[in-house]
Parts: sequence; structure tokens; C-alpha cells
Amino acid sequence: MTPLRFTAAASCAAALSLALLAGCSPSDPSDPVATTPPPPPVQTPDPAPAPVPTPVAFMSDVHFQNVYGDFKNSQFAGIPTKDGKNATIRTMYAQLTSTRLFNENYFAFFAALDDAYAKGIRVVALPGDYTDDAQPMNVDGIAEIMKTYQAKGMRFFLAPGNHDPVEPYDDNEAGKNDFLTKEGKEQKIYATGNPACVAKDPTVICTDQIMEQGTERLMTKMAEFGFMPNKADLLWETPFSKYAGGKYSYDEALAQAAVKNRQFEICLEGSGGAYKAAGEAKLGKAFTKCTEMIDSTYLVEPVKGLWLLSIDANVFVPNAKFDPAKPHDFKGYDGAGNAGWNKVITHKMFLMDYIKSVAARAKAEGKQLMAFSHYPTMDFYANQTSAMKAVFKSGAFQTARVPDQTVANAVAATGLRLHVGGHMHFNGTNDHQDAGGNYLVNVQSPSLAVYGAAYKIVTYKNQDTIDVQTMPLNTVPRFAELFPHYVVENDYLKGSSAPVDAAKRWDRDILETRSYGEYTHQYFGELSRLRFMDEYWPCEMKEAAMALNGKQMLILSQLQTKVTLAQLKDAPGVVPLTAACAAPGTAAGTAAPASTLATDWADATARADKLASAAGLRLDDFAAISAYDFYGDFHRTVYAGELALRDMGQQRVNQYKLLMAAFPATPAAIVKVGDKPSDQNPVHVPFQNQFKQVFAILKGLGSAKPSDHFTVDLKGKKVSNASNNGLSFN
Repeated sequence: MTPLRFTAAASCAAALSLALLAGCSPSDPSDPVATTPPPPPVQTPDPAPAPVPTPVAFMSDVHFQNVYGDFKNSQFAGIPTKDGKNATIRTMYAQLTSTRLFNENYFAFFAALDDAYAKGIRVVALPGDYTDDAQPMNVDGIAEIMKTYQAKGMRFFLAPGNHDPVEPYDDNEAGKNDFLTKEGKEQKIYATGNPACVAKDPTVICTDQIMEQGTERLMTKMAEFGFMPNKADLLWETPFSKYAGGKYSYDEALAQAAVKNRQFEICLEGSGGAYKAAGEAKLGKAFTKCTEMIDSTYLVEPVKGLWLLSIDANVFVPNAKFDPAKPHDFKGYDGAGNAGWNKVITHKMFLMDYIKSVAARAKAEGKQLMAFSHYPTMDFYANQTSAMKAVFKSGAFQTARVPDQTVANAVAATGLRLHVGGHMHFNGTNDHQDAGGNYLVNVQSPSLAVYGAAYKIVTYKNQDTIDVQTMPLNTVPRFAELFPHYVVENDYLKGSSAPVDAAKRWDRDILETRSYGEYTHQYFGELSRLRFMDEYWPCEMKEAAMALNGKQMLILSQLQTKVTLAQLKDAPGVVPLTAACAAPGTAAGTAAPASTLATDWADATARADKLASAAGLRLDDFAAISAYDFYGDFHRTVYAGELALRDMGQQRVNQYKLLMAAFPATPAAIVKVGDKPSDQNPVHVPFQNQFKQVFAILKGLGSAKPSDHFTVDLKGKKVSNASNNGLSFN
């Protein structure tokens, strides 16, 4: 019987190990085989199912202004409209001299939401500057819109930008000078604490609907859009969260989400708190002007497997006006606009440690991590920043906002692999690999309020492959709804003899545009003419860019002459340039007669014609690129990258490619008198020297990493074009 008994006991043990025959027991407890406990079951856990790909729409820099908002002031309700509403809008001149629209982007936001909803997208992230300047009228307005779409099944997740908040604490002195009246004039509207309101200036409308709200008030008002936990979320935490036993609890999350639990110490010199001692030791002296401040960073899992990390990259550093007795006075802090990630890595070091923790947990748990903040983490000018600084005016193109190389290294070192940023209103992509092999991709989500208006759809195809699509907003219903009010403004400016009004006249042709894409294209032409050319381009470069068409540029690239800039006045009608921007210099050598310029120009024309023919182009067709087209195209490419080339079309792209290659390999150096070119330079020298660099920058901007439809291979560490329709200057 023993063999039978052994077989039965062995069978029972096997059954127990598989937990299939729990009721089986040995028949004889004295038998050693029967009384030996079975080995613990060996279980191989089933692999966790891969998260279902969830597309997320990123809509950055909406700059929402409630164009039908209520100032709650009986003195000014806005412009009455035929449908009974009141338009509370800014002037067209204000828009055409700003790097963002104030009015039509209201309609663009609706269009973007409708488009995303129709595509089945239910998760929307807004990487900062979701309002004009965090005014109650605008904050309440965009909140109502998001609530409407939320009721349809959408979820919204915000990150703060430098316009929301403008300062860390409420500013009750803020306001705008340029709201439009029904007569086409400008109206000043300020918050009640503004000196003009305190003095009861009769020309000013006073209302706190235009104050700029600080961090705490915004987090309270926008709590349901990510800043506070939602019962529907599978996880929600802040850098300060500590859940008992490491287990997530909504009730505990709600308690820890209170503003009082989301404070950190910041000092003039750097990070306070646990980082202060090391910082002081490195600096060799004590930190000063230290204060507690709110950080609104949060991590949320709205859909199983998807982690959204909203990073509060605003850094408001205490300044000379900081008063420790009044730490909530907004005047005691510098703005966050130029600080960006350069200051995050020095003044919010706790965030870097937190990001590292999140990235590690996401990798270990197989989460699809998408991080976003308002500011880019690396060069957003397609690595053209140094060249732009060398060519254009000091501070041009807001190069102060370009992150240092140390930022890309520091963020990559956290293990974060994907970051979506905004702030610059650019469409672009860049990547970076640090010395340790950590790979980071920065996707710049364009603004809805500028040329190249678009939003991004980001989707993990698998744990190591991300698909990014750019959805341009060329068609926006109702985009021209406010145009009749601009007609009144335009008529007023034309009819006014006041010099201040005459200086604000703008091209009425913009009101003839037939789509939002066409409208923003024209807007950028006017923005370039009315602002960028003066603000960014040195005098002689501005003159050339605003005087020469594409044909003349190609000819000038080939010109060789001894006729000087000073002699241009004696050779009228040949080259549309002057010596107005040059400094008087001393003539050297034997001067060539001014009359020889015509012959030299003819020779250059022949060479240019030969170049064009060899490229399959016609020289005369280059004349269709007006000066207005050229400098508008340059600025549009700065902002929209690949999208701008699409608008140009293949022929224009080919023409620019020829211009990029046409200049001498080594142009002659410009002779200067002080910081100005000498008028004794030959006519072609300044143009060839400077515009060779301008076209090289244009080529770099238009030949950057793919920014329309592309894939990110995190394992292979590369960004690849996913579209066959893209254009490039390469």
C-alpha cells in the first residue's frame, strides 16, 4: 500500500502547489512524506498589459480674452453689437504690434476644441498662458468654456505660464490702454488700485475685472482643471505629497493638495529649504531675501497607464523691492518670462529631484509619461541662437529666453524623455542627449493666437515610440465676427490728423482675408512691418530687407563693384539702397566712377540669370517675392518652422534655396566707423556679408527637426518625419 499512499500524498502536494485541490489532505499524519509541507507555489505573474494609447491634445498659449466679457462697470460695457452682446475687445493696432492676437484667438480656441473633440480626443493639456493676463473676466470666461466641454466628456489639465500669473501675488494696479470704443478710439481700463483710478482720472475706466490674479487665486478658481485631485483620477500628487504606506487615497490627496501644503522656500541667490546650506556653502555667504512661495506642480493619472506631469516652471525671484514684512507685494519679485528653466534648475531644485523620481517610477511601472510646462527646455531656434545674436540687434528675437545648455543637460539627467513646452509661440522640435546617454525631446506647442496657429496631438504608440501630429487652425468659424468694429477704428485713424493716430494706421487689406490662416499670415506681415523691423534689424539691414525684392537680392548676391555706398546718390535708379545708415568714412584708393555701377549691375544680372536657369528657375519670377513677402516669410519661419514652408509652397522654397547658396563663400568684411558701416564700403559688401548670414539662419530654421507630423524613437534616440509632404530648405 505504501506506493499507493506515496502517490496520493505527492498528488495532493502538487495539487496544493497549484491551488487547485485545496480540500485534499494526507491520510496518515505520521507519514514523513505526508507531514512535510509542500514547497511554496512558484508563480510567474502575468505581464502587466500595455497601457491603451491615449491621445492628448496640447493647446499652448491660448491667451484667452473674453471678447464678450463683462467689465462690471456701468461707464463702459464695450461695443454694442447687432445681436445684443457687447464686444470688449482690444484695437486692431494693438494686435498688429503684439506677438499675440487678443481677440480672434477667442474663436480659435473653440475651433481647436471642436476639432479635437471630433477626433475623439478627451484629454487636453494647456501648457500655460491660457489667459491674456489672468484677469477675472478672462479666467472666468475660459473656465466656463472648459466646463462646457468637460460636460461632454473632456478633461483639462493646466500648467501655469508667465501670463497666468503675471506675478506670484495679486496685482490690483494692472490694466490696458487699448480697448476699442464704438468710435474707433482707444480706452484705458485699469484695476481700482491703479494710481489713475485712485486719482479719479476721468479718462480711465476702473474695474477689478482687469486686475492680474496671483498663483493662489488662480489655483482656487481653476482647481478642477488639474490643480486639485479629481475622484475620477487613478493618481494625483504634488512634489510635497506623502501618502500613508505609499498607497494613493483621494481623501488624503485632497487634504494634501491644500495651498498651505504646497510651499517651498526661494531666495534671491537660489533654492532655500533643504538646499540652502549647500547653496550658501558654494556661494560662500548666506542667502538673502528668502520667502515661502506656492508651487502648483502636480502629477495625475487620468486614464490608466497615462501620467501627465504638469510642471510649474514659473520662477519669481525676489528683487530689490522685496520687503520681508510684505512678502505678498507683487512688486517685490521679478517676472518669470525670461527666467524659465534657467532659474528652475537653480531656484526650484526640489522640482528637479521630483521630476527624477517621477521619471524613474514611470519607467518602473510602464507608464506613458508626458511632462509639460510653459517654458522650453532647450534651444527653440533650431540651434540658430548664436548666429541670430551675431547678426541682429542686441536682445532681438527674445534670445534672452533661450535656455542655457546646462538646462538641457540637467533635465535630461532626470531621466525625463519627453517635454512639451510653449511660451515662445513657436512650432518646433529639438532633442538632446547628455554625456550619460540620457535622451530628451522638447516639443514646442505653437500658440493659437499667432501665425502658425495649431495644437499638437501626442500619442504613445508603445513605451518607446511617440507619435506627434500638428493640427493647424487654418479654418476657424466666426473668425471675422469682429471685423466691422475694426473698420470703424481704421476709418478713425485715417480721418485723424493727430500724429499719434497717423502713426497707428494699418493696412486695411487684412479685413479682406477669407480664413484664419490667411488672416494670421497677413497679421504677421503687419507685425513685421510695424514692429519687428525696427526692433530686431540693424538700420542698414532693415533698409535692404524693406527695399529689395527677391530678384534684386539675387542680383546683389552676385554684384562686384568698386562704387561705394556714398556714391549711390550719384547713380540713381540702379540699386534701391542709400548710405543713410552708414557713417561717413575716409576714401581710400582710386574711386570708380558712379556710372560704372550700371554696368556692374548688368554683369551681376547676367550671372544671377545663369544661376536661376541652372536651378530650373526664372530670374524674373524672383521679383514676385516682394520685400514685404521676404521679411514676413523670415519671421513666419522663425515662429512656425515647417508650417511656414508649407504655406510658401515648393516654388518659393526653391527660390529661397537658391538665394541661400548664391552668396560668395567668403564675403568681404565690412569696414566700420564705430558700430556703423562706413559709407566707403563698396555697394555690395554690407549686403553680401550680412544677408549671407540671414539666409543661413533662414535655412537653419527651415531645416530643423521635423515639427509637423513626426515620431520620437526614445530607444533609438531620434526624431523622424512621419509625413511625405513636408518641405525643407535642405
